[in-house]
Amino acid sequence: MNVPTRQTPSPVPDHVLPRGWLLDRVALYLGRDAETIDPTVPLAEYGMDSVCALSLCGDLEDEFGLVVEPTLLWDHPTVQSLLGFLATELAVADAREER
Repeated sequence: MNVPTRQTPSPVPDHVLPRGWLLDRVALYLGRDAETIDPTVPLAEYGMDSVCALSLCGDLEDEFGLVVEPTLLWDHPTVQSLLGFLATELAVADAREER
């Protein structure tokens, strides 16, 4: 008897992740240089508010064709956490496209 296995999408390579794009976009909303943003510090500590958070969600949807929840930045409060989320979501999207 064969047991169905769940297909796990392969991870997105680091060079494909939009680290620079994300840091630039966050920096734009925060009004600071991207180089001054520590990816491990919660964005709220830099002053990210709900308006900026929702705008960033819209940018992610537009740029990558993803549908994200408006609570994304509360669920993933750092750039590092957001990149982990994007790695998973982009891998799933790529797997869907390959079918």
